[in-house]
This record gives sequence, structure tokens and C-alpha cells, in this order.
Amino acid sequence: MADIRIKNIYYMLSYAFQTLRETGFKSVAAKEFDNIHDLFAAILIRGIGMQVKRGLHKDYVEKQEALAGLRSQINTAETIKQQTRIKGRLVCSFDEFSPDSPHNRALKSILLLLLRHGGIKPERKKALRKLLLYFADVSDVKPLSIRWDVLKYHRNNASYRMLLEICRLTVKGLLLTAETGTHKLASWLQGEEMYRLYEKFVLSYYVRHHPEYFPKSAYIDWDVEEKERSPYLPVMKSDITLQRGEKRLIIDTKYYERGTMQHNTLYNVRTFISENLYQIYAYVKNGDKNAAGNVAGVILYAKTDEAITPNDDMTIGGNRIGLKTLDLNQEWTGITSQLENLCSWLETA
Repeated sequence: MADIRIKNIYYMLSYAFQTLRETGFKSVAAKEFDNIHDLFAAILIRGIGMQVKRGLHKDYVEKQEALAGLRSQINTAETIKQQTRIKGRLVCSFDEFSPDSPHNRALKSILLLLLRHGGIKPERKKALRKLLLYFADVSDVKPLSIRWDVLKYHRNNASYRMLLEICRLTVKGLLLTAETGTHKLASWLQGEEMYRLYEKFVLSYYVRHHPEYFPKSAYIDWDVEEKERSPYLPVMKSDITLQRGEKRLIIDTKYYERGTMQHNTLYNVRTFISENLYQIYAYVKNGDKNAAGNVAGVILYAKTDEAITPNDDMTIGGNRIGLKTLDLNQEWTGITSQLENLCSWLETA
């Protein structure tokens, strides 16, 4: 079952990142993986290998060095501090066009990190070592020192975006170590990272397969008179909105580590999570300003190990509202089938 989950993670990533659907990555999908980081290693080996063929991106990097001659700007304070003038040298600060950029430092850091991981297959470790030869002029940095939020992308380094996102996920996962010292799949598949991937995957699925429904994440305006509108009203924004004529389906994705139901311990009963139901109801009712019943809503949970998971369909206040569970442990065809079934809601919403 773990292998199915890992395969499905790859497919989800391929929807979230267009690059993974390119020809060069098809061989990755055909491989077998024992853990998520072995999968990440395979993706990075293929992706960085393609980048190396195109050439590692170079950038102007600020350097400081004691030189026999003048170059760019003298760093007087460092020259005095290091007493280099006695040796006939000046400490100069200058910009050098180099592959030693923050982007390449991050790639090298994660390649080294994966090499030390016990779950990476020997053949992939061999490939990682070969790739590291191309990073000889790139500085070593610690993974925890990487500022992922300040890495900038533009036309010349856009191909790095997916690679560095995989690197970021790799670091996130490798920091979650089980008590036994091994890095288990279940330890990684949780929290904010998986929620973001799950949400992005569902939206990307509809963007790719059903552009006729204009899939997007859309703002929902409060159904309130303009003269009574408060500046303190919170923003409402759907994860996914599908539209067909006058009919609209609002999908709100939810990924939880443990429970998709709430448990009343006093009466020992399970119910839907209140705030989630209130949220989708607010989205639907405010989206259906004419009260025509043309707007429907679905909370799409990722399946957990619970014995009872949401799988209900009802009409509340004239609008169809569903609570559904998507099993990410099933074969991929089952996942796509469930997503396709939601499209039928636009016929009856």
C-alpha cells in the first residue's frame, strides 16, 4: 500500500508542477520506490541532470578576496584587519559571474543530504555523486540555513522552481525523524506541506482536464448591501471553483493528519467538523445571491485511517452541499474517477 501512496504522490506532484509532465520525467513514473525520499532523489537526478545539460544558471555573486592588484572596490576595514597590505595585497569586494548562486547552493546541499540518507537506493546514490561533480565551484551550505522564501525566479532560472520546491519538501521530510531513527512515509505525509500539495493537485487536475469549467481559486463576495458593508468583513476565497453557465461548484479541500470527524466525548458521538460545514455553507449561500440554488459546495477530505469518514450529500437551505472523502491510498484510476464524479454536480447543482 505504501508503494501506491508514493506513486500517487508523484502523480499529484506532476499535476502541481507542469515540468514533471515533460518527456524527460516519464521514466521516473515507471520506477518502484520504497520511500518518499527515494522518489525525490529520482526526480532530482532526472531534473538536475537536464539542467546540467542546459548549463547551471550563473549569477553575479559578491566576493571578497585579498588580491595583488586593484579590482572593483577596496575594502579598507578588512585590508587593515587582515594586514594584507604588508604582503602587497588589498582586500577587494567585487561581483563575479559565477554558478555559486543561492539556487545552486540549495541544490548541492540537498544532493549531499540525500547521499547521507539510508533509504536511497545504491544506483541513485551513484547518480547523485556524478551530479555533484558539476557543483565543484558551488559553496557548501547547511540545509537549515537555506532561505527558501528569498529565492527569486525569472525567465533565465525558471527551470529551477520545481527542482527547488522538491528540495524544500525533501528537507522538510528528512527533519521529521521517527523514534527508530528511520524516516517513514507516514511521518512526512502530514501537515501544511501535504495540505498545500493536495489543494494544488485538485485544482491543477481540473485545469488540465476540464478547462471548459473555468477552474480557478475565486473570491466570494459577501451578500450584503453596499451601504451596510463593513471594512472588517473577512475575505472568502475558494480552493477551487468550477462554472458551467449559471451553475457553480465550490470545492474546499481539507487534509488532516488524524481526523475528518469531530468526537463529542461527553455523548460519545461523532459529527461533521462544525467550522468546515459552516465555512462551505457560507461560501455557497453568499455565492448564490439570487437564491436560485445554482451554487453547490463540496468539502473534499483526504482519507485518514478513521473507521467513519464523511461521504454525505444533502440539500441545505435550497443548495446542494456534500462532504466527500478522497482515498489517496487507492489506485490512481480510482482517484481520478472520484474527481470526475464531482463534475456531474454541475449538471444538477
